[in-house]
Amino acid sequence: MEGGRRLVIAGGSGFVGRALAVAAADRGYEVVVLSRRAGVRVPRARVVWWDGRTRGAWVKELEGAEALVNLAGRTVNGRHTREVLREIDGSRVETTRVLGDAVHGCVVAPRVWVQAGSLAIYGDAGDRWCDEEAPLGEGVPVRTARRWERAFAESPTPRTRRVVLRMGLVLGREAGVLAMMARVVKWGVGGALGSGRQFVSWIHVADLVRVVMRVVEDASMSGVYVASSPEPVRNAEFMEQLREVWGRPWVPRVPAWLVRCGCWLMGTEAVLALTGRRGDPRRLEEAGFTFRFPVLREALADLYGGGERRGPARVGVPGPVWAVKVR
Repeated sequence: MEGGRRLVIAGGSGFVGRALAVAAADRGYEVVVLSRRAGVRVPRARVVWWDGRTRGAWVKELEGAEALVNLAGRTVNGRHTREVLREIDGSRVETTRVLGDAVHGCVVAPRVWVQAGSLAIYGDAGDRWCDEEAPLGEGVPVRTARRWERAFAESPTPRTRRVVLRMGLVLGREAGVLAMMARVVKWGVGGALGSGRQFVSWIHVADLVRVVMRVVEDASMSGVYVASSPEPVRNAEFMEQLREVWGRPWVPRVPAWLVRCGCWLMGTEAVLALTGRRGDPRRLEEAGFTFRFPVLREALADLYGGGERRGPARVGVPGPVWAVKVR
């Protein structure tokens, strides 16, 4: 492809944004990251400061851009007080609205806007498969996810192709929720949480980056897509595989009441650990997307390569398929 086409990543200073910046730069894009963190550096990208709430000099970066990818938003991992929930919602809703206003005002609008979303929008879905047409759930995380998508849907950008990616748990080696879970396992307390039967829908960060780039470059893709592995696993199986990669023995499951106590002590909410949903990337598969890491064992082997060893392991480690898909 011709070099120099601009890809703008809002909130791109986290581990997903950094991986995306490198991948896009490798494909010849000029990468611009919009970040609230003054002085932050992102490999292969030019960083521009913004506040995520008001228009400013950053708006000119969208003019004539090939793509806008919005990853901005405060983590939901924390105590859900009224103040924190306002900050979580505001960091998503206000950011999305100001981006929509900026895109609408462009003389030459970005060709595509890729908007991050969350599988939490399906709530605690039990064993039900959650594809793009599945009913939405209830609860605090669901309300946040719905407000996020509603702000995107209400943004007036008729000249721009639009895509929402409802993401599962993004697996990265040294950042995100997986890094926190790995620390718990290394401490020897990585048992199944609660019943252990709640599903974990996950995606390797490399596959998520490939999904984003596919969406950016495939003009036939629009609307909502579930961005998670086709093989979600139950929490007990997830923790078992994580213990295995770190060489830790079996430990008993953690009762739900103890999970609630532990989450309170760590300043987070037990609902994030005790509920789950079974993501089904139906539309991605129908579009011909092939996951490089469809199975958790392979994803963890690539990320950790046998626990304490540095660097990625070879992929292709054989492993079971835990969730047989029946639609």
